[in-house]
Amino acid sequence: QVQLVESGGGLVQPGGSLRLSCAASGSIDVIWTMGWYRQAPGKQRELVAELTNAGNTNYPASVKGRFTISRDNAKKTVYLQMNGLKLDDTGVYYCRLWGSGGVYWGQGTQVTVST
Repeated sequence: QVQLVESGGGLVQPGGSLRLSCAASGSIDVIWTMGWYRQAPGKQRELVAELTNAGNTNYPASVKGRFTISRDNAKKTVYLQMNGLKLDDTGVYYCRLWGSGGVYWGQGTQVTVST
């Protein structure tokens, strides 16, 4: 059984920064990608950042240049550094792992950008 536990969400003012963490535990033979998605109220879940085991990254235009995804393989942890946060970045952020055992999701962590 694979578990993903996110942390680091919170309330921040526009222009501020947050760093999210996602720690994976359980039996994972191969991890192909780890990533972050977010879901704002009334909207569909969308990709925020993705990192493959080859080191390739993928960001949508809305966050490119502001968000950075990184990974500590030894700790099976993926991070999302978010800078220059905007009101539209508000939402629940979910960690996603795609590996040899399938696709797994974390429980989500709330990020609120507000004045």
